[in-house]
Amino acid sequence: MNTHKPSILVVDDELLIRDLLYDFFTGQGWNITVAEDGRRALDMMKSRKYDLVLSDIKMPQMDGLALSAHVKQAHPELPVVLMTGYPSVESAITALRNKVDDYVIKPFNINQLYKLVEAKVRGKSEDKT
Repeated sequence: MNTHKPSILVVDDELLIRDLLYDFFTGQGWNITVAEDGRRALDMMKSRKYDLVLSDIKMPQMDGLALSAHVKQAHPELPVVLMTGYPSVESAITALRNKVDDYVIKPFNINQLYKLVEAKVRGKSEDKT
């Protein structure tokens, strides 16, 4: 039996969203780390490995699109899921170009988001076997 607890880096400038995702995923037995912007997230990634990055798009300092480009360049195998309350064709196209794994529109259904994230993490771990 696999006892590995998936580790997710949640990046969002809204404390409410960070808290919601932290509480929900830790309640499912996952290891969650939170960051308030893309720059902080990149700093955190220097010292720790994650199974998935779940990031908002619209943030100060470094937005989720810039973050996803950095993450995919350094760790092409790492799944990145972007969330946005301001969906646009432009951001969706940029996300595709950055090879993000999914694009979720806020407000999201937490159970659907969980299933999506779980599938991405499980797919990643199955690639290693």
